Amino acid sequence: MAANPQSALSGLARTLVQQGRIKETDALTCSQPTANPGGFVGEVVARGIMNAVSIAQFSADAFGFPLLDLAALDDAQLPRDIVDSKLMSKHQVVGLTKKNNRICVALADPTNLRALDEIRFQTGMAVDPVVVEIDKLTPLIAKLTESTNTALRNLSASDEFDLDSLGDMSAENEEQVDANAADVDDAPVVRFIQKMLVDAINEGASDIHFEPYEKFYRIRFRTDGVLREIAQPPLMLREKIAARIKVISRLDIAEKRVPQDGRTKLVLSKTKAIDFRVSTLPTMHGEKIVMRILDPSSAMLGVDALGYEPDQKEALLEAVQRPYGMVLVTGPTGSGKTVSLYTCLNILNKPGVNISTAEDPAEINLPGINQVSMNDKSGLTFAVSLKAFLRQDPDVIMVGEIRDLETAEISIKAAQTGHMVLSTLHTNDAPTTLERLRNMGVAPFNIASSVIMITAQRLARRLCNCKKPADIPLEALMQAGFTDADLDGSWQPYGPVGCDRCKGSGYKGRVGIYQVMPISEEIQQIIMTGGNSMDIAAQAQAEGIRDLRQSGLLKVKQGMTSLTEVLATTND
Repeated sequence: MAANPQSALSGLARTLVQQGRIKETDALTCSQPTANPGGFVGEVVARGIMNAVSIAQFSADAFGFPLLDLAALDDAQLPRDIVDSKLMSKHQVVGLTKKNNRICVALADPTNLRALDEIRFQTGMAVDPVVVEIDKLTPLIAKLTESTNTALRNLSASDEFDLDSLGDMSAENEEQVDANAADVDDAPVVRFIQKMLVDAINEGASDIHFEPYEKFYRIRFRTDGVLREIAQPPLMLREKIAARIKVISRLDIAEKRVPQDGRTKLVLSKTKAIDFRVSTLPTMHGEKIVMRILDPSSAMLGVDALGYEPDQKEALLEAVQRPYGMVLVTGPTGSGKTVSLYTCLNILNKPGVNISTAEDPAEINLPGINQVSMNDKSGLTFAVSLKAFLRQDPDVIMVGEIRDLETAEISIKAAQTGHMVLSTLHTNDAPTTLERLRNMGVAPFNIASSVIMITAQRLARRLCNCKKPADIPLEALMQAGFTDADLDGSWQPYGPVGCDRCKGSGYKGRVGIYQVMPISEEIQQIIMTGGNSMDIAAQAQAEGIRDLRQSGLLKVKQGMTSLTEVLATTND
């Protein structure tokens, strides 16, 4: 007994045959795999068996779904992030709206349960189908996917770089990555992210921000301490961009509910590689990702490149090269403390010196230095690491940050027992650092006998070569802190202009502003007798130590930066 041909048909094809709208042979032929992107419905229309309007009306009536004319929609207003572009092309479906926990999608075959199931699985939401005409749906999908690829190509276009020859991105320890990695290895996305990283490095950026919002997605670079928008990729790519970055950073691409931290590396050549510290954060509209650029060459610049004045440099080098004691670097986040510490470590990094660091996390890799990253979950804290260091015959110890009394006491004990200790604190200037230690519970005697120098610092933007003389009234200069002796007419203040080199900002690069305060016997006496930070600051001034504002004004006299920039960075 011959098999019934209708048994090989299902869904819309079977219903069309049962209702006598098309022949069984035509339905079987159109149901075979085909290059037509519209699948069965597209093949039926292409062969002239039924027109697009008739088959759309039949589908809507037969299965009880709404019928929509796509010509009435403005495709520019369609949300591009509801349905993944691969699913959109594979199943010929377009996302229309998203509300609460339901999404509305347009497709020509409402019986395509596989498409609906995949969309439901991808989005985690209920799916409401709407029937549309295939001859209007197919070009719309082509337009939407092409606009995405074109936007990426335009963003990735570069006259200066051949990304394929620059190297590759890899996780720190290259092993087998998540099985889903193949899903995010789309060449345009890979090339686009790689170009963003290369551009950020060449512009001297310190951070890259990937930020999703409700209506748009943007990428910003922090250059010279200021965020600047670089690109706005299509919103529908936010998931792919986030997934790609998480794959190369060895993060869990399926985990989107909690923050994650990772690292990746961009290999530019056999001798040049840049590390990136990656942080993800769930927001209302997706995951925000910030990539901190960690360039090991910044620690190799030397103390001269940091902006210390000759007397400050001499005092700093004398302090760090002493056999024991504590040197503290203080300032807000982003003021260059880490680079200053690494520069000092690089000076001390010699074959005969044992150096260990406890950091959260270790940022710049320095060969010859034993670097330990903190892990609070496993119990590896600053205090635990310091205790272990002291059992390993160290000469120099660097503590990423003194946050609590236990860490402070162990660090001070190490400084008192023949070790050089370098660390940071978050205070406004050098005198308040001593008072902060005392408020943490450290005994004044221990502070006075261990701390040998405190350096407070800020980073000010350096004027570009396009700078021009600035006409600033004498009253404003006096109010800023200049003395009559300073205003002798032998120098000229400069201000920003803007050119192609500095991209119109008037500033290119940054220069450090420092307060380098050695702990003299007089300051030790103030600490021992319970003096406050104002007493210490007055004594430091009497000893000729410039505060941050005075050091900044000196940079203005030298033409390195503008008065406006100094006032903004030293406005304590």
